[in-house]
Amino acid sequence: MATHAGPDAGTHNEEQPTGTSPQGPVAFVEGPRGVPLLGNLPAFGKDPLAFFEQLRDRGDFVRWRFGRSRALFIAHPDNVGELLTEVERTFDQPDLGIAFRSLLGNGVVVAKGADWRRKRSLVQPSVRPKQVRSYAATMAECAVALAERWADGERIDVKREMAALTQLIAVRTIFGVDTAADAESIGRAMDVAQKEIGAEFSGIGALLPDWVPTPGRARVKRATAVIDTEVSRIVSRHRDGDTERPDLLSRLLTARDETGARLSDREIRDETVTLYIGGHETTSSTLVWAWHLLSRNPRVRDALTEELDRVLADHEPGYDDYASLTYTQAVVKETLRLYPTIWLITGLAKEGATIGGTPVPAGTRVWSSQWATHRDPRWYGDPEAFRPERWLTADREEGKGGEPAEEIPEYAWFPFGGGPRVCLGTRFALVEAVLVLAVLARRFHLDVTTDGIRPVPSLTLQPDRDVLATVRARG
Repeated sequence: MATHAGPDAGTHNEEQPTGTSPQGPVAFVEGPRGVPLLGNLPAFGKDPLAFFEQLRDRGDFVRWRFGRSRALFIAHPDNVGELLTEVERTFDQPDLGIAFRSLLGNGVVVAKGADWRRKRSLVQPSVRPKQVRSYAATMAECAVALAERWADGERIDVKREMAALTQLIAVRTIFGVDTAADAESIGRAMDVAQKEIGAEFSGIGALLPDWVPTPGRARVKRATAVIDTEVSRIVSRHRDGDTERPDLLSRLLTARDETGARLSDREIRDETVTLYIGGHETTSSTLVWAWHLLSRNPRVRDALTEELDRVLADHEPGYDDYASLTYTQAVVKETLRLYPTIWLITGLAKEGATIGGTPVPAGTRVWSSQWATHRDPRWYGDPEAFRPERWLTADREEGKGGEPAEEIPEYAWFPFGGGPRVCLGTRFALVEAVLVLAVLARRFHLDVTTDGIRPVPSLTLQPDRDVLATVRARG
């Protein structure tokens, strides 16, 4: 599953902890015994997160079987970095299945080689920091409008509220439309598609040829048809308009490659859907998990609101406040560590590929999991604990009288991937999550009913049920 990691990826350590950094060629160990024909797919499909933790506990380089195909799991940050930075040279993008392709088409996440380089050059200018700055006001405005609808003592479904909010932000910043109806129509179809993609990816559907019909594939096809119709309608509206628009879609419509060619209608559709998933799904899920964690950790919640009161005083947060909201950023980073929206990466070894100095046979599918590496006790003290302070600089922490910030190896935190295929929407997603959290948390605490909520790995990492909460206005 293609992934995404950005310029805000935390503190990196030049020296690995003694005895944990691979030295010379590595030895692969065997994973759990599979079953005939299916290999380890049944265990993987039953609980992918637990399966990857089990592999991590066996070693940093573990062989397993995805159906009848060779697979290799890697857990060490050094080798995760190899996989992410060597993509396009010694690792290729694997086929992620017809359901995945139906939704994302051949967008920048899926494209390869020269086609990928062309599309990246056309899409990247739309999500650079300068452009994200122009979208920040919309992010805050939408969050303020939501806050004005909340009332003290009200019971809400946090999952639904965050989804509706980020859908509205996405359709305004990406598509340039401004109605809840547009957001809801596209959002419902996206929800169906991403759930079915996750189900197929970790189930028997992953081994079925494209031509085999299944109920899940039929649902993805119907959802994709809705998305295609909506995007086509919005693109036509843009092309018929006389005024210049500041949204991402307008920038894509006018972008030209080095030959002067523009993106085709199909390419526009694929890239806007890709950006929508990055701008809506990633942030919505991150915010839900953040509220869940804050509700369970009053100390962190108090530290967050102290910063918001001090930094923002009597004004709403904007892009210029982002750099000053260091603890809010740390809350978001720590949420993404414990509940990474994108929970795995995978690449296909080309001829001559190596990992840790050891040759990897061509055709081997190499896997790594943010979930497993982010919770590895070698890189994080008390890895199951929600401790945003680990992301703060030592000076900041010492000034508060707390313990020093942790030194975290590069690629021990990679919720947005990394290397040349790092998610283009990283900055957008981080700024959105920080600003939305700042707007809402300075006004309210959410007492979340947390019992029994478990993460479900679909296209993104989602709660397995409605996340209910009582809104508490701050005094």
